[in-house]
Amino acid sequence: MNFCPTPFCRRSTLRLIAVLGCLAFASFASEAQESRSYQIFQFPADQIPRIDGQTDDWALVPESYVVGTDQLRDDTGTFPEVDTTNLQVRVKVGWVKGMNRLFVLYEAYDNYWDFTHPDLHNDIFELVVDGDQSGGPLIDRFHPNKTLDPMEAYFSFHGVHAQNYHIFTPAEGKEWALAWGSQPWIKDLPYANAAYRYDFRPGEPGKLVLEFWITPFDYAGAEGPGRAVESQLEEGNTIGLSWAVLDYDDVDHSKHSFWNLSREHTMYGNASYLLPFRLMPLEKRFQKAIDAQWSFQVVDMARRLVAFRDESVGTITSWRWDFGDGTTSTEQHPQHVYTQPGLYVVTLWVEGPAGTSRHANVWDVAVK
Repeated sequence: MNFCPTPFCRRSTLRLIAVLGCLAFASFASEAQESRSYQIFQFPADQIPRIDGQTDDWALVPESYVVGTDQLRDDTGTFPEVDTTNLQVRVKVGWVKGMNRLFVLYEAYDNYWDFTHPDLHNDIFELVVDGDQSGGPLIDRFHPNKTLDPMEAYFSFHGVHAQNYHIFTPAEGKEWALAWGSQPWIKDLPYANAAYRYDFRPGEPGKLVLEFWITPFDYAGAEGPGRAVESQLEEGNTIGLSWAVLDYDDVDHSKHSFWNLSREHTMYGNASYLLPFRLMPLEKRFQKAIDAQWSFQVVDMARRLVAFRDESVGTITSWRWDFGDGTTSTEQHPQHVYTQPGLYVVTLWVEGPAGTSRHANVWDVAVK
């Protein structure tokens, strides 16, 4: 039986099918983008990578943390599929608890390295980071207020809440990176550092090692670092992160590719298109069997009320707190009211199957 006998009906049905197909594809693309997530390796505090262009510091990072060429897609369409004889990359990302830094190891083989020009025409590793995953546009031309003066948009908006680094691979006769925005200071010490290792010349094939660290910012304004707000990197949280490799394959730059980790080409200017990277805990092989750790917060200074939080590592069966004023507690997360102002030495003892451990903070707890 023909349920759509007229040409108009058939055309309407085809249009409906096309619309539904587009919606299904958009939904699939969105799900594909969101379903991918990656991990950031936590380095032990005594094994922080040296920024020297060597890879030995990264040998302890498992292969499961590697983001390789197979995860990238050429947005230009020059290469429908990955061709490892043309370009092959491996990226590892790490962090250290208590430091608001991202450490990156970028290893790449290219059959034609282009780095002869003093401008942007250079093989580039482009990295975008959004430390608090606030998302949204981050470059001037994507500013939602289209009536705003372009330079006003640049200085007030570009790179402020998420940052884009054009990292030259390699950089010869120029800065190691262009911090794309009105805050060039973010690429310099004490906010970033980088080192290379390679032995090829322009136009030759070869392997490059790039090692660097950067500081993500929730606010990085044109006025300089005085008012900047670093992103607080905390274990278990996720950050927005993505990158792309701009690869030139001839001297006149007529043939190039843009190998993008994100499935959205404009990830370079919109942090909503970055991917979630989780700040992983320290692996068990680096942890002590039992290790007392704790933190505190003054809840009410007028009442001298302080909340203590146990953050010990290992299997813990008992806790003993000494608040430094002659009082103690066996709770795991106690609250304590000090009757007198002062500076206090607070100590936590923990016990478990692996033994005992003690941790004291000297004069950190202060009330008035």
